[in-house]
Amino acid sequence: MEVVKTTILLTLLTLGFVWIGGMIGGKSGMMIAFIMALGMNFWSYFNSDKMVLSHYHAVEVDERSAQGLYAIVRRLAQKAGTPMPKVYIIPDHVPNAFATGRNPQHAAVAVTEGLLELLDEDEVEAVLAHEMSHVKHYDILISTIAATIAGAIAMLANFGMMFGGGDREERPNPIVMMALVFLAPMAASIVQMAVSRNREFLADEGAAKLTKHPEWLQSALMKLENYNKQGVMHDATPQSAHMFIVNPFTGKDISFSSLFSTHPSTQNRIARLEALKETI
Repeated sequence: MEVVKTTILLTLLTLGFVWIGGMIGGKSGMMIAFIMALGMNFWSYFNSDKMVLSHYHAVEVDERSAQGLYAIVRRLAQKAGTPMPKVYIIPDHVPNAFATGRNPQHAAVAVTEGLLELLDEDEVEAVLAHEMSHVKHYDILISTIAATIAGAIAMLANFGMMFGGGDREERPNPIVMMALVFLAPMAASIVQMAVSRNREFLADEGAAKLTKHPEWLQSALMKLENYNKQGVMHDATPQSAHMFIVNPFTGKDISFSSLFSTHPSTQNRIARLEALKETI
């Protein structure tokens, strides 16, 4: 079922991208957008995990080099019924974590040194259970391609502003063109953020059910939120912010920008976890 949902969502995103290309550039714009979408989806599917792990200088560990961490991930993988993912540690003292990979068979989970220093073992397990839930439900693939297409739509809009579309008879009404140029990137970003926020809630729920202890994740989220208000990871980028368990730019958020955050508020996440205690 998750594979079907993933395929449908990615198909709709791609079709939306092609439609906007057609509105901006006519038939030629539609064809260019279609080729771009195929190329971006292919690249994201096979290479996005390697790129993000390399960007954050993540170091792969095994049972000998990180026995406790590796044991937690293996135990969670067995509970979740997924293959054992690769395990990485990021050399950064700001606590955070993410999962990556196109499917459970090609997945990786990564935590920063700061997370291992800040959280106790139960809280670390809750964070990793959250990431394993992302892996099980193909969330990372969806979020990565959604972010890629959102960025590409912004690029298409800029192209439309600069060159004005295809053949004269194929060009849309100038008012429609201006609306697309300004609203399409915003709409794409809102879709991306809505996808990310919903997936965070679902991963929190998955973690609570996997550990049977929602309070572990509640405690971890509060600690991570408070610490990330004080500093930002050295290599953090807006393009990869949606992947982390807490927004790495929490400390830079203001009230307006929080409306466009890829993460729901920590307070809402904790409240939802509190409600789950009666059902687990």
